[in-house]
Amino acid sequence: MNLAAISVPILVVQGPEATEPRAAELAELSGATAFEPAGDARDPRAWRLRGATRREGVAAWCDARRLDHAWIREDRRFNDLKLLAIDMDSTLITMECIEEMGGYLDMKAEIAAITAQAMRGEIDYPASLRKRVALLAGLDEDVLQDVYDEKLRLSPGAEQLVERCKRHGIKLLLVSGGFTFFTERLKERLGLDETLSNVLEIDNGKLSGRVLGTIVDADAKAAKFRHMAQRLGATRAQSVAIGDGANDLKMMAEAGTSVAWRAKPIVRTKATCALDYAGLDGVINLFS
Repeated sequence: MNLAAISVPILVVQGPEATEPRAAELAELSGATAFEPAGDARDPRAWRLRGATRREGVAAWCDARRLDHAWIREDRRFNDLKLLAIDMDSTLITMECIEEMGGYLDMKAEIAAITAQAMRGEIDYPASLRKRVALLAGLDEDVLQDVYDEKLRLSPGAEQLVERCKRHGIKLLLVSGGFTFFTERLKERLGLDETLSNVLEIDNGKLSGRVLGTIVDADAKAAKFRHMAQRLGATRAQSVAIGDGANDLKMMAEAGTSVAWRAKPIVRTKATCALDYAGLDGVINLFS
């Protein structure tokens, strides 16, 4: 292994606007010695820039052009991974399930405001979840199926990322501060390996406004990730965690590569990289 090459990370740039001319511009700005397609060579929207030594100005240049960028070690390989964990609400899927449920009681905005506070790390997650679930007391349980059937959509690139992980034998963990009703259906639909989420109490066909058992918070997510990695014999470098909110940060800190997906500022600053424009399949492009 060429340790000198590893010491100079590869610059990966991607997104719908990542054209070859823009890759060439960025190569000049960053001092890269070469660039090559990182995605589908027939229609590349991801590029690897090698030998880039100038970081100053790269982030601002990319943001101005709606491009994601990441500095990644040369020796990271996608097919070496053993574990990929992903948050559910606003990450694997495009919405917050609890907010959509609240819409049936005209409480979507109120619940969304509490969710936003929790995702920014401004309030305790378990307390925020109990407060939001309490607002759903009396909601008919059939609404859960309506939300799944009518509202739930996978994030762009989600199916491609899952398919590539399964092709390479990478185990998939779905972790969520949301609810088992949705995680278990997604597990079956996508062929995921394991899930972790909260259980809603239902009484006579209606939500009681309570959560059963211990709430899945940041510590629970991190512990599940850590234990699964240990079972798989996965080193830190062989793991990836993807999330968007403050309650994902401890799990993301356990991973060799952490990806902030359309994330809050507090998450973006602590992650290995952020994806704001590329799809979830952009995670694949981070690796050689």
